[in-house]
Amino acid sequence: MSERPHILLFVVDQLAASFLRAHGNAVTKTPAIDELAETGVVFENAYSPSPLCAPARAALMTGMLPTRTGVYDNSAEFASSIPAFTHYLRLEGYRTCLSGKMHFVGPDQLHGFEERLTTDVYPGDFGWTPDWRLGGERVDWWYHNMSSVVEAGVAEITNQLEYDDEVAFHAVRRLYDYARYERDAPLMLCVSFSHPHDPYVARQRFWDLYRDEDIDLPAAPGLPPEQMDAHSHRLWKSAAMDQVSITEDDVRAARHGYYASLSYVDERIGDVLAAFRACGLEDDAVVILTSDHGDFLGEHGLFYKMSFREHAAHVPFVVSAPGRFAPGRVREPVSLVDLAPTLLDLARPGLSEEIAAPVDGRSVVPLLDGGSEPERTIAGEFLAETVVAPMVMLRRGRWKYIHTPSDPDQLFDVDDDPLELVNLAGNPEHGGVLGELRDEAERRWDLDAVDRDVRASQQARLAVFAALTTGAPFPWDFQPSRVAAKQYTRNTMDVAERDQQSRFPPVA
Repeated sequence: MSERPHILLFVVDQLAASFLRAHGNAVTKTPAIDELAETGVVFENAYSPSPLCAPARAALMTGMLPTRTGVYDNSAEFASSIPAFTHYLRLEGYRTCLSGKMHFVGPDQLHGFEERLTTDVYPGDFGWTPDWRLGGERVDWWYHNMSSVVEAGVAEITNQLEYDDEVAFHAVRRLYDYARYERDAPLMLCVSFSHPHDPYVARQRFWDLYRDEDIDLPAAPGLPPEQMDAHSHRLWKSAAMDQVSITEDDVRAARHGYYASLSYVDERIGDVLAAFRACGLEDDAVVILTSDHGDFLGEHGLFYKMSFREHAAHVPFVVSAPGRFAPGRVREPVSLVDLAPTLLDLARPGLSEEIAAPVDGRSVVPLLDGGSEPERTIAGEFLAETVVAPMVMLRRGRWKYIHTPSDPDQLFDVDDDPLELVNLAGNPEHGGVLGELRDEAERRWDLDAVDRDVRASQQARLAVFAALTTGAPFPWDFQPSRVAAKQYTRNTMDVAERDQQSRFPPVA
């Protein structure tokens, strides 16, 4: 295996770790993901550093938390001046390519990727900017509602199905192009899908993989709204759950659609992996699978994400490179901010120590090599809709601490209480642990300053968006292009030579 392995990174959307067989789920059917887990290292406690698409993905790209990137929410600009793992890999000689979603906001839709094969599935402008001045009030035109739940079912084509079909197609074609015409530099290909993100809709053949009676119902019971913790109550109201009556059949159908969507995206992952292997790249590669955040999917009576509770924030993180790392499982908590420094150290050992800007994550290569870090602590920040002040999280060992100035503290023993049914913050027996984590949070964050920065960013973006949608708008959405004059057979080429070049494996 070479010193600079190919890197194939799969990012799926809104996949909670608990819905995978590698994390104990007995219902879902994901053979491609299962194979990666069996041949790879499964991180049992991996977390989204900010359980919302754009902030999580900026953290994944840079190794930085939202307070460092400024990507506070799904309409906050990801500045071109912030180094990402793609920039460093390019300097190491890698080809960097993206097929699919990254939810970059702003005019820079590449952030170090040399190529982007598809547009994004979501807008790249400031239109989804929250406004904390509203105190949690819904913004109907873009907030989540319960249509994904009450309309769960079968469809042969949707916005997301069309998108992910295209993502897989372009990724496979790019792999074949690389195998036939390039191979002069290592490849870093990121394939980022929109599924199993809601709406909970799937094609018939994936829906039929599951019987209604096999779909498990939520294990964590929902509480009446008046008994919910403050943040859960805001999530419930922000998703307009107070405007509909959700039945057990609705919940089962939503989970059915989610599981079917997961099987669909697993098949697309399998398509890309099959091409990767057919191109002879697998033996000299590291394959990684993760997600930006999870989905409550009815647990605690809630749906979607935007919380540091397990179903919303606990994500898969699998690294498969059997020639480099023995298959196994890691219990230490890790975060998506650890991905960027890890990729750098995979490209060249020690590269994560040479970077130009400070990061919040650190390489997990020592854990992949069988090392141990029992005191490892990870941090999270949530600065978007459904909160009215900064929310932060610390996870160390068995303990998870969640704090926001507007709500009572939360402390969970995730080992003994994986469903997080009992908040221990008010239990005197755990006052010592609570005090330690609270003190650490105070050392890490000046939440008054964070609050001011977030609110100032929101107001500036709301003003700019109003201006840019007045008069003639200029879109920031990425426009993919492909030079037709260099495709297939053209008179700028020798026809026989082109036929030989375009064949893989090559003619002996």
